[in-house]
Formats: sequence, structure tokens, C-alpha cells
Amino acid sequence: QVQLVESGGGLVQAGGSLRLSCAASRSIFNFNGMNWYRQAPGKQRDLVAGIAKSGTVNYADSVKGRFTISRDNAKNTVYLQMNSLKPEDTAVYYCNVEWYGLQYWGQGTQVTVSS
Repeated sequence: QVQLVESGGGLVQAGGSLRLSCAASRSIFNFNGMNWYRQAPGKQRDLVAGIAKSGTVNYADSVKGRFTISRDNAKNTVYLQMNSLKPEDTAVYYCNVEWYGLQYWGQGTQVTVSS
């Protein structure tokens, strides 16, 4: 079992920044990768960013150059630094990990960007 708890969401004006955190209940060093997804109302849940155990990162085209994913193995936490936020970034953001073939999700944190 893996519990994931996200935090850091909120309301911000366009052009502003937020940093999301995802704290895991077990050592993230053992995970092959961790991801951030987001889901806007009426839309599917999409991958925003991922970070592999090796440190390799990948981003959705829509956030490249604005978002940065990072991990702190000592704190069992993954972060998503979001800069230059746009109204279209408004969504619930979810942390995700695959562990022994099962997908685990956090409860999500709301990010709202006002224009």
C-alpha cells in the first residue's frame, strides 16, 4: 500500500507561481517513477510531468518551460514548481505512482488561476 498526500494548491492570478508537494507513505527511492496529473472539469485526467528513479524528467508540451518536477528522497516527497501560471492550468492536480503493478493516487489539490 502507498498513501500519497498532495498539498500546495490554491488560488493565484495569471502569471503567478505555486509549488505543489506530494508526500508518500513509504520510501520513494524504491519507485521507478512518480508523476503529476491534472484534471479540469469535464475533461480527462492528463499527465503533466513525471520523474524517473534515474532523475530523468518529462513534461506535457503545454507546461514545458514553466513547470519543474523534482524529488527529495530523504523527505519521500515529490514537488511540482509551477511558474507563469495561466487560466488554462486550472484543474485538480493529482500525484501518482505505480507500485507492484498497482496505480496509487492522492486525493488531489485544487489549483485555480484567475485571469
